[in-house]
Amino acid sequence: MKKITLLLPIFLSFLFSSCEEVIDLELEESEPRLVIEASILWFKGDPGTDQTIRLSETSPFYDDELNPVETAVVKITSETGDIFDFTYTEDGTYRNNNFDAKLNASYELTIEYEGQSYKATEKLIPVTNLEFVEQTESGGFSGEDIEIKAYYKDPAETEDYYLFKFFEEDVNLEIYEDEFTNGNQIFGYFSNEDIEVNDIIEIEMQGISKRYYEYLFILRSQVGSNDGGPFETMPATVKGNIVNQTNPSDFPFGYFRLSEVDSTTYIVE
Repeated sequence: MKKITLLLPIFLSFLFSSCEEVIDLELEESEPRLVIEASILWFKGDPGTDQTIRLSETSPFYDDELNPVETAVVKITSETGDIFDFTYTEDGTYRNNNFDAKLNASYELTIEYEGQSYKATEKLIPVTNLEFVEQTESGGFSGEDIEIKAYYKDPAETEDYYLFKFFEEDVNLEIYEDEFTNGNQIFGYFSNEDIEVNDIIEIEMQGISKRYYEYLFILRSQVGSNDGGPFETMPATVKGNIVNQTNPSDFPFGYFRLSEVDSTTYIVE
């Protein structure tokens, strides 16, 4: 099992905000790029009909405000030809309330915006079940921190990739692949020195594609331990799977993917 951890709290928390002197550098500004957050999530036990896609544009270097996109045409087409239109609501969010989720089915995302056409195709990746959660006190560098392990049985007949999300004060993300654990019982892991008794931790396990796993792996190597989300302004160029059909060199940031999700809530003892 390979594990990559991504810590994703609020973006751009400046470490030296108390400095007395502010120096503005004259940096060359690039043209804004479209940022696409298109994660279609189907939670076990839920019909999966309500889905959202968020669109924004990149900002100049010194501007940490979001630039929501309000005028795009957004739709997803299933492999059987069903079309699911996403309607703009607010803050760059587009919604659909009749999405038909089918495991292992292919879906195509299409976005039309300012004369540009963006497309991507992905399958809805299934995920196995979470079995139980275990708590110990041997985590962290001290070996005494509370650690949480969410166990699952990896299917032996398939090559599988997982994204774990642990929601506490921040969001801790880990990605796994089953090269060395195929068919075994294994766990997603979370430890934080600030975890306390009675803390509530929301746990999600998502099935992801190999391509999305590799995308997150590259993203992790780019951002290191810096603060920020995977769809905010990048320290370096990380291309997703969405292609600008009109002008390929003007590629967007972000990713289109579809995942089945199993989730649970754990109260720290």
